[in-house]
Amino acid sequence: MRSIRIRILAIIAVLAIVGFGGWQLLPSDEVNADAIKIGTSDEVTSLDPAGAYDAGSWAIYSNLYQSLLTFKSGAIVPEPDAAETCGFVGQKLQTYQCTLRDDLTFSSGRKITAADVKYSFDRMLKIKADVGPSVLFPNLASVVADGRTVTFNLSARDATFPQKLATGAGSIVDPSAYPKDKLRIGSEVDGSGPYILKAYEPGVQAELRPNPSYKGALTKTGVAVDIRYFEGSDQLQAAWQAGDVDVTHRQLPADKLAELDPGATEQRVTEADSAEIRNLVFNVRADSPLADKRVRQALAWLIDRGPLVGDVYHSTVEPLYSLIPQGYIGHSTPFFDAYPQPDAKRARALMQEAGVKIPLPIVFAHRDDDANKAESAELVRQMEKDGLFKVTEKAVEWQAFQKGYAAGDYDAYTVGWLPDFPDSDTFSQPLVGRDSSLHNGYVSEKMDRLITSTQQYSDRSRTSADFKELQRLVGEDVPLIPLWQKKDYVVATPDVSGSQYLSDGTGIWRLWELSWI
Repeated sequence: MRSIRIRILAIIAVLAIVGFGGWQLLPSDEVNADAIKIGTSDEVTSLDPAGAYDAGSWAIYSNLYQSLLTFKSGAIVPEPDAAETCGFVGQKLQTYQCTLRDDLTFSSGRKITAADVKYSFDRMLKIKADVGPSVLFPNLASVVADGRTVTFNLSARDATFPQKLATGAGSIVDPSAYPKDKLRIGSEVDGSGPYILKAYEPGVQAELRPNPSYKGALTKTGVAVDIRYFEGSDQLQAAWQAGDVDVTHRQLPADKLAELDPGATEQRVTEADSAEIRNLVFNVRADSPLADKRVRQALAWLIDRGPLVGDVYHSTVEPLYSLIPQGYIGHSTPFFDAYPQPDAKRARALMQEAGVKIPLPIVFAHRDDDANKAESAELVRQMEKDGLFKVTEKAVEWQAFQKGYAAGDYDAYTVGWLPDFPDSDTFSQPLVGRDSSLHNGYVSEKMDRLITSTQQYSDRSRTSADFKELQRLVGEDVPLIPLWQKKDYVVATPDVSGSQYLSDGTGIWRLWELSWI
C-alpha cells in the first residue's frame, strides 16, 4: 500500500502565523462547524477492506474501521485499539492471541465480538481478491474465537505478525453487512473506527463525521472531514489554487511541490522523509518476452534515474537502487553495484546471449493520470533509446490497470508502494514473495527461504544480513527495478491545525488530528 521506520523523520514543519510561534495556536471563541476539505489524487478501489490493497483505500480504512492493533505516529511497535491486550503465546512465534475490548460497537449499534474478528479474517482469506490484502497472511493457518479471546495460529514463525494486524488488512467488519464469500458493493460502511461515512460518491468525495461511539487507542475523534478525490495532480492543484480544498496530500504536481516556500504565510507546508517507493515491474511468466532474466538485466542496464529525479520530479524524489528504501534495516544498493550507469553495449550483449529478437516488442502500462505521463514518457524514451526495445505504451484507468497487471496483460508496468508497517518485511514478502501483490509471476525458492528467515527473529537487527542477500537476489533476478524514493508533502491553509500530523508516510491517514484554529 500502500513512507521511515524509524518511521518518518519530519524535516520541515512550518509556519508561524503573525504574532504566534509554532503550529499549535489557541482556538477562537467561535467554533467552525464546517467540514475540513482534503484533496487527494489517490483513488479508492473498494470500501470493503477485503477488496483493496492500495494507498487510497487504506487511507480511508484507517478512519472508518478498527483493527485489533494500531500504530501511533512515529511508533515502531503497535498498541491495542480494538483489543485490550495482545501478545505471542510461548516462544515459537506461531501463536498470537488478543483479548477484545468489551465496549465496542459497529456504527449500526451492533456489539462487536471475537467471532466478528474471526469472521473478518476468514472472509478476507476466502475471498482472496486479486487486488486484496490476503497476500499479507500466507502463514495464517486458522483463527479461533473463544469468548473475548481471538487466537491466530500460524504455520511458520512470523515476528512481524502483530504489525500486519495493525494495518488495513486487519479491519473488523460486521458479518450482518459483509457477505462471507464475496465483496460488499455499494457506498455504505459498517465499521467502528473514529469516523462514520455519511455519504460517498466514488471518485468524487467522501463525507466523514466523528463517530460518537468510538472506543479505542485514540483520545479524540476530530472534526468533520470531506475528502475530495481528483483525477490527477493538475486537477488537485487547480482546486487548491481556487480555494476549494483546505488541505492537500498525495499529490500536487512535482514542479509545484518544488516551488513551495516553507516560510510563506498563506499556507503551511510539511515536508517529510518518506519510504514511498516506485518500481518498474516485469511480467516474468513463461509467455512473456521478459521471461528470461538476461533480458530484464538488459533493461536494468538502460534505466537512468537521473532524468527521472531531476527533470520529471524536480528533485522531490531521490534515486533508489534497492527494493528496501533508506531508513530500513538491511537497506543496500544492489542495483547501483550491479548496474552503476547506463550501458547499452552490455544490454545488447545480454539480449544477444538470450537469443531474443532485437528490437524486442514489449507492452508497458501505467495508471492513466497526469502524474504518470512525464515519468512514463521518460521511461519509454530510455527503453527505446538504443534500439533494443520497441515499446507499446498503455495508459489505463486505475482499477482496470490493477486487474490488467494481475491478469498478466502487460510485460512491464510501474507501481508505487507505501509501507504497511515499520519493518523491512513490508517491502519483501508482499513484493517478491510467492503470490506477491505485484502479480508478476515471480517465484524463487531461495527468495522464499530468505523471507522466512527474516520473519523468525523478534530482534529485528538480526535480519540485516538476510535482507541484504534478499536485495542482492532481486538485483540478479530483476523481477522489478527500483526507481525512486519519495518525500511526503502535506499543504494546508493557515486556519487548519494538525496538518503536520496527518501523515507519517504510511497507509494511516490521521484525519482526527485536523481541526480549525
